[in-house]
Amino acid sequence: LSLLVLLSVGTLSMPERVSAYTSVTFQLFYDQLSPYGYWMSNPQYGYVWVPNVAAGFSPYYTGGHWTYTQFGWMWVSDYAWGWAAFHYGNWYYDPFYGWMWIPGTMWAPAWVVWSTSPGYYGWTPLGPGVNINLVFSGAYRIPPERWVFVPSRYINDPHIDHYYGPRSNNTVIIQKSTIINNTYVDNSTHVTYVKGPDRNEVQRATGKNVEVSTVKNMQTPGEKVSRGVVSIYRPRVEQTS
Repeated sequence: LSLLVLLSVGTLSMPERVSAYTSVTFQLFYDQLSPYGYWMSNPQYGYVWVPNVAAGFSPYYTGGHWTYTQFGWMWVSDYAWGWAAFHYGNWYYDPFYGWMWIPGTMWAPAWVVWSTSPGYYGWTPLGPGVNINLVFSGAYRIPPERWVFVPSRYINDPHIDHYYGPRSNNTVIIQKSTIINNTYVDNSTHVTYVKGPDRNEVQRATGKNVEVSTVKNMQTPGEKVSRGVVSIYRPRVEQTS
């Protein structure tokens, strides 16, 4: 009887497979990201991850580019760990350690704040614990140096890093900027995030058709891009202690 009870409990506690998602815990992040950085305990955010990257690294700035998908603008990373750190959780800048990643349970094409200014699009990482409604209200203050601005016509260029404007110009650009508040609601996970610049506006700015790439699920950690398709591992994450 005891054996039957144990088997029943084990069966009930097995990770649930929902749609194309696989259910995992934060342990997956720990295991997969450890070779590329180190984990540390932060008094405010718990365990956080600091990547081993070159000086000057910034999230959603270094080693990647934007592509438009059925979920809105998605950051496609060149890093092996990008499938996790740019689509779950939030980034926080520490004056001593630099950029650190705080794990999260919800997936999005990018956890950023978007803005538009005459001739430019801009974005910045969405800080930990910040609700997008707070951003839309104007109550969320973002340091000017955290923003990245690029001329509108290059927003979907695969070599977007060649066109970033100098951050010394950010203050001037921000004075004429407005926050982009068009959102996407993922009914399967009950998550709302900002889609980014309107596709039709980008097509007018670039003078080119903006292809809508399809996001498909991978069964193992990673991310790869082929024409018209972004394949990425995006499991359902359960928060555990």
